Amino acid sequence: MILYACVLLAGVFVSAVSQVMLKKAAQKTYDSKIKEYLNPLVIFAYILFVGTTFISIVAYKGIPLSMGPILESTSYLYVTIFGVTIFKEKLNKNRIIALIFILCGIAIYSLWG
Repeated sequence: MILYACVLLAGVFVSAVSQVMLKKAAQKTYDSKIKEYLNPLVIFAYILFVGTTFISIVAYKGIPLSMGPILESTSYLYVTIFGVTIFKEKLNKNRIIALIFILCGIAIYSLWG
């Protein structure tokens, strides 16, 4: 089961990376709408999203269905870390509290779930 949980976590991480790629692409200016959606960064990000769907299917073969959303909630951590480090976003008190709740939920489920 741990192997499948790690597979799902890897898929969630890749999904967060693709979200960063889409945000980077959205920050650029394009000559046309077609170039906005049909550029290598956007296409690769969507390919990654499709890949993470298949990764999730494989992972759910070995983990309980109830564990999936708990592991997928780690994406909030990844996106926050990427936002702060890559996009220089600021962490406010509400975001920190929300992340603490997410971490506590993951820990509680992992220990007593």
